[in-house]
Amino acid sequence: MSYFMYDVMGGTVDEPDPETMRRVLDGLAQADDEHPEVSLTHESGWCLSAFDGGLLVWENPDEDSVAPGEMRDVAREETLRLFAVLAAGDIASVEALSWQR
Repeated sequence: MSYFMYDVMGGTVDEPDPETMRRVLDGLAQADDEHPEVSLTHESGWCLSAFDGGLLVWENPDEDSVAPGEMRDVAREETLRLFAVLAAGDIASVEALSWQR
């Protein structure tokens, strides 16, 4: 399966391992109004974006029938766990969470 991440400055990291995912997430310390997030996108089109402060956004820009979902105050380790779940292609497990739509 293929997946990639965008770092806080918009750079692409192809198929990052868990340690690289951690470093990309650490980059949120440099987030600003123009570059507020990091994200992991699976080849299916599903994307999980993380913002400083624990906001997660779950969406598939190619699926107009599914509204984006949000979760707030998500712990860093949980964000990393969800990045790994999405990277493994387990879309159903991420979608099954309590997203606010």
